[in-house]
Amino acid sequence: MVITGTLASMSREQAQEALVARGARVSASVSKKTGFVVAGSEAGSKLEKARELGVPVLDEQQFLALLGGESR
Repeated sequence: MVITGTLASMSREQAQEALVARGARVSASVSKKTGFVVAGSEAGSKLEKARELGVPVLDEQQFLALLGGESR
């Protein structure tokens, strides 16, 4: 998973910790092997790259639902 942009409900570091705690691997760059991209506001080139590669993109609400509604 890759996190890009600004999340309103938590910092990117907190989001990364939540994903790692659930067994996900978080990467800094998008590739064909990326499972999902979490795109907050002002997401830039990583979001564009995900769309080019056909990688599924989650917005913040979808991401929070994936985490079970958790916010910090």
